Amino acid sequence: MMHGMNNNLSRREFLALGGRTAAAAAAMNMLPGLMASSAQNFPKGKAEHCIFMWLGGGMAQVDTFDPKKRGNPKTKQAGTYYDVIPTVVPGVQVTEHLPNVAKIMDRLTLLRTCTHDTVDEHATATHFVHTARKFSETIRYPSIGSIVSHELGQTSPTTPAYVLIGYPNASRDPGFLGPKHGYLYLTDTEAGPNGFVRHSGVDSVRQARREQLLAEVRSSAPDDAATRQYNEVIEQSLKLGGPDFMRLFHLKDEKADLRNKYGGEFGQRCLLARRLVEAGVRFVEVSHNLNFINGTGWDTHNAGQLNQYLLIQELDRALATLVTDLEQRKMLDKTLVVVGTEFGRPPEFDAGGGRGHQSKCFSLVMAGGGLNHGRAYGESDELSKKVLTNPVTMPDYHATICAALGINSGKELYDSTRPVPITDGGKPVSVLFS
Repeated sequence: MMHGMNNNLSRREFLALGGRTAAAAAAMNMLPGLMASSAQNFPKGKAEHCIFMWLGGGMAQVDTFDPKKRGNPKTKQAGTYYDVIPTVVPGVQVTEHLPNVAKIMDRLTLLRTCTHDTVDEHATATHFVHTARKFSETIRYPSIGSIVSHELGQTSPTTPAYVLIGYPNASRDPGFLGPKHGYLYLTDTEAGPNGFVRHSGVDSVRQARREQLLAEVRSSAPDDAATRQYNEVIEQSLKLGGPDFMRLFHLKDEKADLRNKYGGEFGQRCLLARRLVEAGVRFVEVSHNLNFINGTGWDTHNAGQLNQYLLIQELDRALATLVTDLEQRKMLDKTLVVVGTEFGRPPEFDAGGGRGHQSKCFSLVMAGGGLNHGRAYGESDELSKKVLTNPVTMPDYHATICAALGINSGKELYDSTRPVPITDGGKPVSVLFS
């Protein structure tokens, strides 16, 4: 008898319990079929790769992709900092420093009603946008890049699945998926990843001796999951150090006209990202804010607002060129391009003429991936401060990225024996798949 069950169970109660048990058993038998049906019905895009353009610091939606009435920092009148221009999509406007993006708006979707309720603090919000999960003391959640790596895998042994062009950060980590699905990172587009090029003083014979010694150390290590994952990373690193992968960082192989069209440092990173996905890399994150050309990056408090236009112009040039370059190479339908940031900015100006933080309503951008673009999705209020229609949560945002790549965002992964869905109830923005 099970613990807690009444020993004096009546015949009527027993039969009723049996009926409920039978119903429960039937429901359990139906569950695999229901799960399979759900897996078959999730929307699927055509993308095989993703380029994730990261604007760390918090891009002001009112000054970029969701402009409203004109504001004035001197009089503290809330509103947009710049003039507004039309795009090729009727009724969709952007600010004056996005003229190139305006010309290709039919290939883009502006998600104007993104929202989350995490603390408006950079590290917390960055983690949330990358994982669509809040910090947990019991689970280390994987980033979207690691999810893509895990679900789609490498296209070849000599091409990594996940590359970060920017500084390493815990928000980009693989979490419980393990180091195999971590990122390869670099900060210098010309030099490539640190440690992948053999020192000039190490010839092939010396390198072979080093690898032999490493093999002996690895053979004596314990045979557990952590060691196996570590060994997989070592094997992958040895394969990636070859000339086929490293020549992708020779940007001078590209025509000078195209390099110039991409623009400065951020544009060159985007050009490298195109070369990487062309070679088979599944997910490339490109950070924008390594060099704060306006003094503060996208964190435009106080005086950072004055030269914010420099960042917007650089984004405009790089994004428009990347989309058209992918399109001309017939890669746009296979490559989802995403513009991400941890939160937006309020329409009000702070004491120094800049803007604070705002996570309740902000804009993110998508292009390519075989999706149905050419729109602004969702509506914000007259100052882009509140969501009026079609809110897009971070689980929804992740579910949309996953669906574009053919990944079922409801699929359960496992942290040891604990099932963890890829997203926490996220739903793809269905209009993009119609």
